[in-house]
Amino acid sequence: MFCYQCEQTAKGQACDKMGVCGKAPETSDLQDLLVYVLRGISVVALEGRKVGLVNQEADRFVAAGLFSTLTNVNFDNTRFEGLIAQALELREALKKEVAAKGGATEYSQPPVNWTPAVDVRPLAEQAEGFGLDRDHSDNVDLKSLQHLVLFGLRGVAAYVDHAYLLGQEDEAVYTGIHEGLAAIYEDKDLGAWVAQTMKVGEINLRAMELLDAANTGTYGHPVPTEVPLGAKAGKAILVSGHDLKDLKSILEQTEGKGINVYTHGEMLPCHGYPELKKHAHFHGHYGTAWQNQQKEFAAFPGAILMTTNCIQKPSTYIEDIFTTGLVGWPGVQHVKNGDFGPVIEKALAMPGFAADEDKGSVMTGFARNAVLGVADKVIEAVKGGDIRHFFLVAGCDGAKPGRNYYTEFVEKVPQDCMVLTLACGKFRFFDKKLGDIGGIPRLLDIGQCNDAFSAIQIAVALAGAFECDVNDLPLSMVLSWYEQKAVAILLTLLHLGIKGIRLGPSLPAFITPNILNFLVENFDIKPISTPDEDLKAILG
Repeated sequence: MFCYQCEQTAKGQACDKMGVCGKAPETSDLQDLLVYVLRGISVVALEGRKVGLVNQEADRFVAAGLFSTLTNVNFDNTRFEGLIAQALELREALKKEVAAKGGATEYSQPPVNWTPAVDVRPLAEQAEGFGLDRDHSDNVDLKSLQHLVLFGLRGVAAYVDHAYLLGQEDEAVYTGIHEGLAAIYEDKDLGAWVAQTMKVGEINLRAMELLDAANTGTYGHPVPTEVPLGAKAGKAILVSGHDLKDLKSILEQTEGKGINVYTHGEMLPCHGYPELKKHAHFHGHYGTAWQNQQKEFAAFPGAILMTTNCIQKPSTYIEDIFTTGLVGWPGVQHVKNGDFGPVIEKALAMPGFAADEDKGSVMTGFARNAVLGVADKVIEAVKGGDIRHFFLVAGCDGAKPGRNYYTEFVEKVPQDCMVLTLACGKFRFFDKKLGDIGGIPRLLDIGQCNDAFSAIQIAVALAGAFECDVNDLPLSMVLSWYEQKAVAILLTLLHLGIKGIRLGPSLPAFITPNILNFLVENFDIKPISTPDEDLKAILG
C-alpha cells in the first residue's frame, strides 16, 4: 500500500504497511483499484458528453465511489469488491452507449480497458499494482498536483453525494469531477495542473452550495440553539457522521418509542435545524470528535449509527454499532439507508441511561442566516471599535500531537475579538465560555464542515457591507485539516482568492516544496507556529 491522503499519515510521509486509520493494505489496494476504474468511467463519460450523452447513473456512481475511498469511510473489502464489479459493468455499458451515439469505439487510456485476470488470484492481490505511487507523473511536482486534484475530488464527491440524496445535483459538477479524474491522461504542464486544482475548488463551491440548498430547503435554516451535553434517563440512540437525512429518518422512526436520540461529532449542528429540533425526543449531544469515539462509544448505553465517514475500529461495542450508506467495517451490521429497524431494536434491548445527567450545554446554529440577521449590530460594533477582529478557527480534529494549538489559540484570542468555527475542529474549544460582545456570543458555531459555504457567504456579505475585498476584512482564517473534504474546502478558498490562511497542524505530505512555495508566493498560505506568535503577527 501507499497512502498519504490524510494529515496523520505515518511519519508524516506515507502509510506503506498499515494505515494509521486502521486501513489494511488489501483495503487500500482495493480502494486504489476502484479509483482506477472510476477514472476509466470518467474518460468514457466525457466522450459521451461530446455526442450529447449524459448518463446520470454513471455520474452518481463515480461520486459515490470516490466518497467511499475517503478517509475513515469504508474498511470492508467485500464491499469494495462489489463496487469494483459494479464499476466495470457500468463502464462497459457506457462504452456501448457512447458508441451507439456515434462516439468513440476505442480508447487508449488504460483504465478504460482494464479487466480482472481470469485466474483464481483474489481481486485484492490483483489490485496491488494500482497504488498512488503508480500510474502518475514521474515529475514529483506534477504528481503532487495530480494527487491534490484527486484528494480534492474525493472531498467534492462527499458533498455531491449528500446533496444528491436530498434531490440537489448539477451536471456541471459531475463534468468537473470527470475532467479531474481523466486529466492524468492528458498532456498537461505545471500551469495547466495548477489551473486544474483551482477548477476543483470551483466545482466544490458549487457542490457546497447545492448541499446548503438541500439541507436548508429540506430542514429549514439553522437557528441559534442551546444543546444539552448531558443525558436523559431512558433508552438511547447515538447518531454520528454528517448525514441529516439519516438523522431525520431515525427521529421519525423512533417517535413514541421511548428512545432519546443524541448526536455525536459533526452531527452537533443538526440541533439548529427547525425540522429536526421539533422532535421532542431529540435530546442533546454526546461526546466530542471522531478520534475519541472508541472510548466514548464504549461507554454509551444504547445503539450507535455511523452515517458517513469518521468510523474507527470498534472495540467492545461492535455488537451495538451499525453502519449505513457508504460506511462499512468488517463484522459491523450494515443497514440500508432509511431502514433503521435493527438499530431501534438494539436500542430497546440495551439499558439506556439510568438517570438524568447535567453536563452543561453549548450553543450551535449560527449559520449564515442567523449571523447575517444581526449583521447590522456586527457592523456597528466593528465601526464603533467594540469588535476588533474576526477569527475563523475551523477544520478537522484528530489525535496527532499539536492540535492543542487550536485550543490555546482560542483561549488567547483577545476579548474584543470574535471566533467563528465549523467542522469537528471546534471540539478543541466548543464548550469554552467566551462571553459576548454587545449581546452577540464571541464563539459562533456555523456548523459542519459541510457548512463552509455559510462561512464564505458571511465573509462575502461583510465585505459587501464594508465595501472592501474579503482579504481586506478584519478576518483571519486559522484552519486545521485531516481528510479530503478539508482539502476540497482549502482549494475553494484559494479559487476565491482568499489569502493569508494559516494551516496546520502539519502541511500535507503530498505537497512538494516547489508546490508549497507556489502556494506561499501566490496565496500567502502559512503553516501555524505558536498561538502567541500567530496572534501577534495578525493583530500586531
